[in-house]
Order: sequence, then structure tokens, then C-alpha cells
Amino acid sequence: MLPVVTAAGMAAADRAAIDRLHIGEIRLMELAGLRTADRIRELLDKEDLQGTPVLVVAGKGNNGGDGLVVARHLLNRGAEVDLLLLYPDEALSPVNRNGIEILHALRDLYGMPLRLFRETAEALPFVMERQYDALVDAVLGTGLKIDEPLQPVSGPAGEGIDLLNSVRRRTGSPLIALDIPSGLDATSGFAAHPAVVADTTLTMAFLKTGFFFNEGPRLSGELQTAEISIPEFLLERRTCRLTDREYAAGQFMLREPSEAKHQNGKVLIIAGSHSPESSMLGAALLSVKAALRTGAGYVCAALPIAGAGVLHAFAPEAVVVAREMDAILEKALWADAVLIGCGLGRKPETVAFIRELLRKPEITGRKLVLDADALFALQESDFRESGIDFSNALLTPHYGEFSRLSGIAAERIASDPLGIAADFAGRNCVNLLLKGRPTVLAGQEGDLLLNDSGTEALATAGSGDVLAGMITAIAAKGADILDAGAAAAWFHGRAGDLADEVSSLVSAGGILDAIPAAIHEIFDIEE
Repeated sequence: MLPVVTAAGMAAADRAAIDRLHIGEIRLMELAGLRTADRIRELLDKEDLQGTPVLVVAGKGNNGGDGLVVARHLLNRGAEVDLLLLYPDEALSPVNRNGIEILHALRDLYGMPLRLFRETAEALPFVMERQYDALVDAVLGTGLKIDEPLQPVSGPAGEGIDLLNSVRRRTGSPLIALDIPSGLDATSGFAAHPAVVADTTLTMAFLKTGFFFNEGPRLSGELQTAEISIPEFLLERRTCRLTDREYAAGQFMLREPSEAKHQNGKVLIIAGSHSPESSMLGAALLSVKAALRTGAGYVCAALPIAGAGVLHAFAPEAVVVAREMDAILEKALWADAVLIGCGLGRKPETVAFIRELLRKPEITGRKLVLDADALFALQESDFRESGIDFSNALLTPHYGEFSRLSGIAAERIASDPLGIAADFAGRNCVNLLLKGRPTVLAGQEGDLLLNDSGTEALATAGSGDVLAGMITAIAAKGADILDAGAAAAWFHGRAGDLADEVSSLVSAGGILDAIPAAIHEIFDIEE
């Protein structure tokens, strides 16, 4: 799985490469520029860049220095480069001033096709009339900190960003952001105003967390990573990782030919409610069917016995027991994993029943998934004062539910979901799956995972119930509870992709039906 770092994590890795491995700043800059020039040639699908017009807009920091190296390598490959320098030489570091001297020499001594503009006003009459094959954003790097969305970027940097966006709109030319789209916070994904809208972001060494949150996905375009000789072993041990196909497959246990049903994951699901006024049996049905579709060998549902007929019609493979404590505890001792919460309701007696369940070692001694109304029954103080053992549990809140559990405003969580989720899980000795795009998973031992599979197809009622059933099945079949959550989130996202060609038409039932296709695909099983 690829590492995903914050701005601080990337800065620390940079410093370690320079201080401990003695990789000089110039070497890093040279590699960044070379990789970007190579990628531009690949994007344009050209053997060489002879006569190819490219616009590079460079700031004054290291990102701008990378842009100067890009311009040089493009010239060496035959491109015709227009370079806009947003700041005067006296504002630049010695390394960047040297980069400009090299470009002057290439143009003045060897006739390289370079037009160099010293401010935006000077460049405008020329660049707004020319058709470019590629645009390169080297204005601002990962050091930009955005304290609140739409924080203004003024001065030369803002002018350069506006220019790049306007040329992109006019020409349709692909815009390549060097390391990060200028104006995007590399950690939070908050965006300044203006901010570059990139078609491709070629990020240096490691993916940045800001690509995945808030405005990051919209501004970053296609993400690619450039290897610039900063090895992964320089990162902190608990660096966040991006889940992928191989990871998800590794957590999913296929059945062995000789095994019986009780050896392939026994699941107990405590879900659903029904009264003369309302019914939430649908949530129970979806979670039960999802567990079965995800390969659980045996699924038992504890729900209002009046709903048994409906469940048997929807999922005849499942067993039903009455919503009574003794029956539930007997089945909990039998089960490998337990799910509590989907559609249970929020009546006072239901809340009391859930809280009583969570004090039973028969329940907390199993791998435990707490979703929806089970989370409503919990209070912030439960994690510190109640004595409930959450060490085997995975909580699956969305941002609103997590705000209630943690006492932190949802807006504050959105500014640092990885950090806040990790802190909550560590302090409270619990595992956490924070639903959203992306999904954040934080383990009580410090493990941090990010899942970016899926689209807006998952934003539909009942989708969370399907995910909860999938998690419980994968955990019951042998995966650790955090790994089960992360793998299920990956499969869930992929099932949403496969459910319908039009994401906005996908329903929870469609996701449910597409689970086998997602599993077939990952294991190359023919349907």
C-alpha cells in the first residue's frame, strides 16, 4: 500500500533525506524536474518534444525551483518554452537564481526557444494568444497552510494561478501541477482562492493527504507519484497507507473445499426494529444479505420475531432468533463476529438494551462492529468511564455521528480527519472507521489507513447497512477487525462502481447485488 503523508510528514522526510542520507537539495530538485519533463512527454504521447509549446509558471520557493528545472529539461528535449517568473531575482534563493542563469545561457548562447517573462502583465498579451500543448504549475508547494476554505492568495502567486486557470479554460490544454496544485493545503485539502485546477498532479515521493479531502479530489485531477530518491524507510512507522486491490484481496479468505459452513465465518447480527408506527427491518435485511453475499458461512439475525417471515423471504439462508438477552448471548458465544446497530431504533428502552449488551463479555469478547443506532446509544464518557471493553470493536460513524461521539464539531473534524480519528482511537482504545470520501480507518495501536474506492454511488440510504454486514463477514472469516473494515470499505466502493453505469442511480440494493462481481473481479473468477 502506498504511503500518504501530511505536509509535516513530507517536510520531515525531506529533511531526513538531506541530513541523514546526504541527498542535497539540488539533487532532489533535479530529479523532480526531470521526472516531470518525462511525464509531460508521456502525457502528450510523443517520442520527442520538438516544437511543442509549453507554458511554465514558477514561484519563488522550492516548487518554483523545480519548475525552472522542468523548463530546462523541456528545452533540452526540443520544446518551445514560455516561462513566467512571478518574483524578481532578489526574492529567490541562490539555487533558483542559478537555475535562471542556466536558462539564460541556453537561450542567449545556444539559441534555445525560450521566452522569459518577468511579471504577469508582461506575459498576458503573449500567452493569451498562444495555443499550448501543456501547462505547468510550479507556483506554490506543500508549505502552504490554509486555515479556512477560500483563504485569499494575493500578489504575484494569485496572479500566476489565475493566469494558468484562464489559459486552461481558453485552450483546453492539460495542466500539470508540480507536486501539488497551487493553492491547495497538502494536509487538509482546503483550498485557497484562487487555486489551480489541475488535470494531472505529479507529486514528489509520496501522496499527500490533502489530495483526498475537501477540495483535493476536485483540484488534483489524476494523481501520479514521482520517485525522487526519498525512500519509504525515512517515514514514521505509523504513516497512513492507501488501501488497494492487493490489500483487500489479502484480507478476504476464500473457502477451502474441505471446510464446513461453521469454519467459514459465523456472524450474529443484532439489527432491525418494528412497531405499529414504523419499521426499520430493511436495515437488518440489507446487513444480513451483505454478510451472506460477502461469503459468511453462517448468519444469524436477532430481530423482532414478527419480522422473521420477511427475513426468510429475503434471505432464506439466515437463521432468526428472538430479540431476547439469553438467546443473543448464547449465539454470541457461538459467533466469530457480532454486528449491533443497523435499524435498531433510538427509543429509550432500545438504548438501554444496547448499553446492557455492551457490558456483556459474551459480546465484547467477540470481534464487534458497532454501527448506526448502536453509536447513538454511546456517549463520549463511555470510552473513558464506563468500563466497557472496546478493544475488539470497530465503530463505523459518519462525520455527524463521530462529532457526537467525540464532542468535536464536524467542521473541525473535516479540517484534520486523519489526526482527529487517530487521536480518538488511541486515547479510547478503540478501532474507528470514519465514513466519507475517503474513508478513514484508525486503529487503537496507531495504524492509519485511507480508502478511496467508490464514488457518489455510495451516497444512498442503506449503503452503510450493506458495509456493516460486509465488515462483519470478513472479520468472522478471520481478518483482524481493522483490516476487515478497510477491506470491506474497498469492496463496498468497488461494488458501488459496478452497480450501475450512472452513479446517481445506484441504490443500496444495487450495491448488494454487485458484491459478488467485485469479488469475482479481484480474484479473476469467471461468473
